[in-house]
Amino acid sequence: MTSKKGILLMNLGSPDSTKVKDLRKYLGQFLMDERVIDQPWLLRALLVKGIIVPFRAPKSAEAYKTIWTDKGSPLIEITRQLKTALEEVIEEPVEIAMRYGSPGTEEGFNSLLKRNPSLEEVVALPLYPHYAMSSYETAVEYAKEIHKKKKYSFKLSFVKPFFDEPDYLNALAENIRPYLSEPYDQVLFSYHGIPERHIRKSDVTGCHCLQVENCCEVPSTAHAYCYRHQVFTTTKRVTEILNIPKDKYSISFQSRLGKGWLTPFTDVRLQELPAEGIKKLLILCPAFVSDCLETLEEINIRGREEFMNAGGELYTMIPCLNVSPLWVKAIAKYVTGNRD
Repeated sequence: MTSKKGILLMNLGSPDSTKVKDLRKYLGQFLMDERVIDQPWLLRALLVKGIIVPFRAPKSAEAYKTIWTDKGSPLIEITRQLKTALEEVIEEPVEIAMRYGSPGTEEGFNSLLKRNPSLEEVVALPLYPHYAMSSYETAVEYAKEIHKKKKYSFKLSFVKPFFDEPDYLNALAENIRPYLSEPYDQVLFSYHGIPERHIRKSDVTGCHCLQVENCCEVPSTAHAYCYRHQVFTTTKRVTEILNIPKDKYSISFQSRLGKGWLTPFTDVRLQELPAEGIKKLLILCPAFVSDCLETLEEINIRGREEFMNAGGELYTMIPCLNVSPLWVKAIAKYVTGNRD
């Protein structure tokens, strides 16, 4: 019997190739998103089309070339593999959709409808553990927009951020555990950075985030939408599961674009740590569930060079969850609602 429900795995996306023209197209689409660069349209267009894209496209093309595979973008290929692995453990059909680039959200909806024209519900899972307006929120709102615009008859629902869900935390912890068997000085949790103003904008109370001392530790309804609180929570829970002492781990933020972003910055810390006696480093990027440019090139290539050139001795990047069995099992629970 064909399921009346379909599953859509939503990820960020990648350019179609490593050609500069495809990077211009991809970066333009990505950075013109008002939830990514939250400036008035005219100013955003001047910044993106007049300054950022012309400057970054050639550099990004070279960066992508260092990680590109025979199958194309690692992020998209891993998301495809995740779809295949998930379909092996649930009865519902699964498709993928990228917020930017291909395959798009509309293509994902249409693929599910093609597989089952009598589809009644689509459960979408944005593959972001933590809430941020530039990741989870834009994926959800864009999907809602497409759903309404195309007048699809099926119901559309979303899985909430899973930053503190036991199955996700367990999968993340078990992904880290094997790397703790060798001597290390510190585990660095490197999360994707966002502007501090995004934290304030997402504050539903209007008076808590970054305005109260130790705001992430003071209970508040703002935490349901606070990226900073959520990454701190993930780190705390995982290190508790793994019994990592407080002096053996730290948090930083990578991939900044401009001033006023969350600190400390990963690239700065990588250059400082060896002088602080941190010579053997384990680093992971829990904001990503699929390895991509930001993990494979920014952290595993450039980050390694920064750390080793500063006097580091051992640098190990722990891969993302990708298609680990525990992660697939966790997703199966989230999308089917069969949680213990």
